[in-house]
Amino acid sequence: MTWLLANLDEVWQLTVSHVALSIPPIILGFVLSVPIGWIANRYRASRGTLLTLSGILYAVPSLPLFFMLPSLLGTKILDPINVVAGMTIYAIALMVRTAADALASVSSDVQLNATAVGFSAWRRFWTVDLPLSGPVLLAGLRVVSVSTVSLVTVGALLGVPSLGFLFINGYQVSNQPEIIVGIVLTVAIALVFDGLLVLAGRALMPWNRRVRVPRRARAAADTVGVS
Repeated sequence: MTWLLANLDEVWQLTVSHVALSIPPIILGFVLSVPIGWIANRYRASRGTLLTLSGILYAVPSLPLFFMLPSLLGTKILDPINVVAGMTIYAIALMVRTAADALASVSSDVQLNATAVGFSAWRRFWTVDLPLSGPVLLAGLRVVSVSTVSLVTVGALLGVPSLGFLFINGYQVSNQPEIIVGIVLTVAIALVFDGLLVLAGRALMPWNRRVRVPRRARAAADTVGVS
């Protein structure tokens, strides 16, 4: 605690930087994964190829990927864009399968009914398929969020400021409190992001809320049913 109070300004700057590096990949990964998942679900012949490619992308080690991206993007080695791009790739790799499975979980009867009442394919996607697949998409996005927040720490090895700097510096100088602060703050950010996603899911998908019936009401209903 003493070390944290003595270095509060630096820790705060690293925390803000860590959050700033984490948010764009989560959003971009979701936005780009849904169309790819739709293609994988709509055109079954492409499903195996797309899901295999996404699995291969996630298998690429993060540090070599970060060192390779500057030559591909034309950026400098210390450019934060490298970390954002790398995290976006991992987010897409995780979300593509989830998006495909989420869209596949929508009942074909519901889709046929929507088409029967005159919904176009575009309108059906936005008003039927996407909302009904929302819970599965949210579950996948929560995994992506936690994964992104943890992997952003690797960017510190490139010199990009993040909470990973506390791990590296704390290990080099054998400062255990510094390492602990880095771990605790990384976990805290992951938990906050996860909580915000849960709240967003409840606000955007009110139909997915479970209606809680009071115990007395359930008991009365059971009594009526028995009688």
